[in-house]
Amino acid sequence: MAKKRILSGMRPTGKLHIGHYVGALENWIKLQDEYESCHLIADYHVLTTDLNTHDIYDNTIEMVIDWIAAGLDPVKSPFFRQSQIKEHTELNLLFSMLITKARLERNPTLKEQVRDLNIENIIYGHLGYPVLQSADILLYKGQAVPVGEDQVPHVEITREIARRFNNQYGEVFPEPEPLLTKFARLPGLDGDTKMSKSLGNTILLSDSPEEVSQKLRKAKTDPQKLRRNDPGRPEVCLVFTYHNKFNPDEVAEIEAGCRSGELGCVDCKAKCTANINSFLEPVIAKRNELESDLDQVKDVISDGEKRGGLIAEETMNEVHKAMKLG
Repeated sequence: MAKKRILSGMRPTGKLHIGHYVGALENWIKLQDEYESCHLIADYHVLTTDLNTHDIYDNTIEMVIDWIAAGLDPVKSPFFRQSQIKEHTELNLLFSMLITKARLERNPTLKEQVRDLNIENIIYGHLGYPVLQSADILLYKGQAVPVGEDQVPHVEITREIARRFNNQYGEVFPEPEPLLTKFARLPGLDGDTKMSKSLGNTILLSDSPEEVSQKLRKAKTDPQKLRRNDPGRPEVCLVFTYHNKFNPDEVAEIEAGCRSGELGCVDCKAKCTANINSFLEPVIAKRNELESDLDQVKDVISDGEKRGGLIAEETMNEVHKAMKLG
């Protein structure tokens, strides 16, 4: 049986952090053997919140380095830039005719972004970015989309657009299903919000052991646990959340020590630091190798764009035929 195809992607904003890994990249790596995967470098989507394009290419290179260093295999799964496969924009235009402004305004993720980024006037491209996402997914006939819970509304919009197109012009597109990640969000070091470079609360996949140690020393813990022997509440401690992900074998012991007061926050953070650094060690080693041979990284992108472009061209030929265009 042919493998189902999935499309996943990220906006190229530079080096990735462990929140990116936990929320998306880890899942992509697991899925690349089970599915036929395509990975989108969503450079047009950057423009929805930042019109500065000077860093997009350099940020793309940094992100692709992290993808490969973490374990994503470009031989199995082509990587390609949205801007270099022109069919994305054509399909986006056609899909924009199939959805109303009112439907896009009901998108809960858009409302969150407007609130979190203090946006007063929404640009047309930002309002319509779920339509471009739909084009991204359906151009490759993605049958499933790996997402966190916050992105499920976008998949639903994609399903609606696919259904509307198929009803209007004939069966061309699948209605993709969301593939939910089990550990969708990793809190930032401030403990208040999800990990985000714009908020300065991240641990990067490229951080040295010293940088990880320094960052974790400042991480938020249980405010009621002021001294070593004070009983703690692991359920409200950010560092315990990190232990759950990067130190699962010792979680029960750490929880008991925290609740009894026997384990102090300094020692708890030291254990967490050691485990995160152990996880990052092979990633950084691979990263260093790739940074010393950037032509290899550029070749990965070029090859992926050739492979992705063939799929995109085939899909648009079907679209033109269904719509009786050309």
